[in-house]
This record gives sequence, structure tokens and C-alpha cells, in this order.
Amino acid sequence: MDRSALAVDVLPAARRLLGCVLEADTPDGTVAVRLVEVEAYRGRDDPASHCYRGRTPRNAVMFGPPGHLYVYFVYGMHFCANVSCLSDGEPGAVLLRAGELLTDPGVARERRPTARRDADLARGPARLAALLGLRRADDGTDVTDPASRVRLRAGTPVAPELVRTGPRVGVAAAAELPWRHWVDGSPAVSPYRAGTRRRRSA
Repeated sequence: MDRSALAVDVLPAARRLLGCVLEADTPDGTVAVRLVEVEAYRGRDDPASHCYRGRTPRNAVMFGPPGHLYVYFVYGMHFCANVSCLSDGEPGAVLLRAGELLTDPGVARERRPTARRDADLARGPARLAALLGLRRADDGTDVTDPASRVRLRAGTPVAPELVRTGPRVGVAAAAELPWRHWVDGSPAVSPYRAGTRRRRSA
């Protein structure tokens, strides 16, 4: 995927990421998903954002350049991943919430043996990260580089009439903003749950 496609505000970047393919080389083989649910987090004017209070070593990837993974740990047990966007120096990223499996289900099942259905393999940001083997060591990975272990490929654009927007999931601050984007009808899209405690992502 061309980096320039992500050097835009978080809302058009989120819309652009729907339908894109995220693939990763894992010890079990290459796993790829089509992104069907994402959430935008703008930066300093977004109190739900990790960079709302400024730059730290932890959130530095969110400040650019665009097209890099921002990976963080949540609940002391799960990793979640975002893709940085906006121009270099402007903080913002898009959380990768869910994907539909495109590669060998057998490899995916080896990685996510507790999933009841194929639709559950990458349904939710923690499951998606687990399926692709994303860890803190992947923080900063350039997903626009074909040589990276984790790569983002431009997929077939999603028809505008299939794109839905709504409140972000599990955030206490700015929860009313309709910055979650998803593909209508995809079984991999996670159910909406309002948040009250979790200080979330990007």
C-alpha cells in the first residue's frame, strides 16, 4: 500500500483501510485478513487517544511517519495494533478491530484453536493481533514495505453503501464520536459495547 494513502486525516484513513489486506509471516505460515472494522483516533484533540497528553516513548509511532504499526498491551494480557496516519509529526492512528480470513484456515486454526467459527478468528482487535502474531516487538513496523514481516496491501475498495459508522467501542472519553467504521453484513464485525472504564487505543 502506498504511504501517501495514509498521510491523511484519521477519518478518511479509516475509510481507506476497510477492504485492505493485512498479512503477516508467522511461524505457522503466512496469515492474511481483509480488514472489515476499524476505529479512528486523531491525537491531541481526542481524549480517548494514547497521544492526547503528548508524545512519550510508548506512543511515539503515532506521531509518524504514516504507515507504521503502533502496538500496545491492554488488560495485562492482550496486544492490539493500529496503523499510523496523518503527516509526519501529526499524531493519529487507526485501530485495526476485525478482519475476514483470506488464507489457509488450517494455519489460522493452529494459531487460534479456541475460535468456534472462522468468523471469530480475527473478530476483535486482540484476536486479530493474536492471529497475526503481533507483539510489542512489531511496534514501529513499516507496513508499506513489501519486505516487512507484516504488510498492508491495498484491497478492493468497499462500496460506499456498505460502509457503516458508529461510536467507538470500550472507550469512556469521547465515546459518542462515530469514528468506528465497518463493512455492513460482515460476520467478523464485533458487537457494539459501550465503554465506561477502559482508556483505549491510538
